[in-house]
Amino acid sequence: MTKNAPEAAGNIVKFQISSNFTDYAVELSAGVVDFRYYENVLSNSVTATATLVETGYQADDKGDAGGNQSTVDGLPIRGGERTEITIEDASGHELTFEEGLYVNRLRDVDAGTSKDVYFIDFASREFFANEQTRVVQRYEGNIGDNVEKILKDVLKVESDIDIDNTAVPYNFLGNDRKPFYICTWLASKSIPEVTTEDGKSGKGGASGYLFFQTRDGYHFKSIDKTFTGKPKKKYIFNNSTNLPEGYDAKIITCDIDSDVDVGKNLMMGMYNNRSIFFDPLSFSYEVRSFPEPEVPPVEGQIVGKTTPQVPSREQLVAKTENAAEEPVSEVIAKEFRQSPTRLMSFITDTGVMPSGITSQDQLETWSSEKQKDNFDVKNTASQSIMRYSQLFTVKTVITIPGDFTIKAGDIIQCDFPDLSGNESKDVNPETKGIYMVASVCHRITPTSSNTSLSLVRDSFGAK
Repeated sequence: MTKNAPEAAGNIVKFQISSNFTDYAVELSAGVVDFRYYENVLSNSVTATATLVETGYQADDKGDAGGNQSTVDGLPIRGGERTEITIEDASGHELTFEEGLYVNRLRDVDAGTSKDVYFIDFASREFFANEQTRVVQRYEGNIGDNVEKILKDVLKVESDIDIDNTAVPYNFLGNDRKPFYICTWLASKSIPEVTTEDGKSGKGGASGYLFFQTRDGYHFKSIDKTFTGKPKKKYIFNNSTNLPEGYDAKIITCDIDSDVDVGKNLMMGMYNNRSIFFDPLSFSYEVRSFPEPEVPPVEGQIVGKTTPQVPSREQLVAKTENAAEEPVSEVIAKEFRQSPTRLMSFITDTGVMPSGITSQDQLETWSSEKQKDNFDVKNTASQSIMRYSQLFTVKTVITIPGDFTIKAGDIIQCDFPDLSGNESKDVNPETKGIYMVASVCHRITPTSSNTSLSLVRDSFGAK
């Protein structure tokens, strides 16, 4: 890990915790020695952690002393307390949570006669609501619309909801499962919608969505569409002390957290896999392979109908001006792609969950569409598995001066230096390019503020 840029100090503007039992609230900003806020595209809720040191009695929001007890026992902090937190980076960008975070856990309390040291973990309101509610209704039609209904009607989300239009309808029952589980489950079944030149709607990429929360609200986003966006910020990592023109900030530290793991990718079937789809209505099955075998299978090796499953490169990697040149699955040695390394089996939804408000409507729909699939599992299931695996193939962790405008799911551009024997100013063509922010940690202390980003992408090089 190399460090080449200073960290700038931020400011804890407000850090107030309210009592569950009275109107009493305590301002603790003077006692916060470390505050970290987290967002992740694989997390259904935002979280935060604070380290506090109390050396005297705290004042409430009216300026009165808190009595002869510490905040832990005097407020008291027992879990579920509402907070009002505002922090800002060195550039003045504020990160504000007004009743958005609640105390989830008080831990590692080190009580003393002169000071108390303790840690508080925070979570969003929806984190707790998810444990108290269940999805019980039947839903039909567009997946994206149903996700929005669940968030609004079941989870009672009041913040913004950002959903990429989905192209494939799906009928399902809640079956008393939690809202987060249902929305994450639906994400793997979703395919982005695109409008053609003649105004018709169709499939606009590979299956695979991400369901996550940021400070702005909830997001149900297509992986393919995310990578088509323009980069929000541009960062550079070099040996110079000056910030080159055209960049927003310098990267303080850079660490390649993980690169291509051939063993893991073989286990996930990224390079070669085979799926068997069983139809319980006709008692037949179909075998599909990815990629298409170069030679026909040996007679007797596969029994049944075999159809090559070959998602195009346009499906697996978004084809834009920012798209990377070489998908990981295309640069691996040929000998590792010769035979299937993962075998999967699926049951089709033929004749299941016919559309209709009443049972009679459903029966009439089923009578006319007995062979209709409720969900196109043959062209979606294995493709989404591969898409998720590809997304996290290349992972880089960087730290930049505190920039509280960056959120999980954002697209940024990073340029890294090319390795040479001298102080080269050339940019490495393999590691430069577009990355997605998979997770972000905004950290602030009394003397510094920084932002740690976990960046992912599914390819090498960039246009």
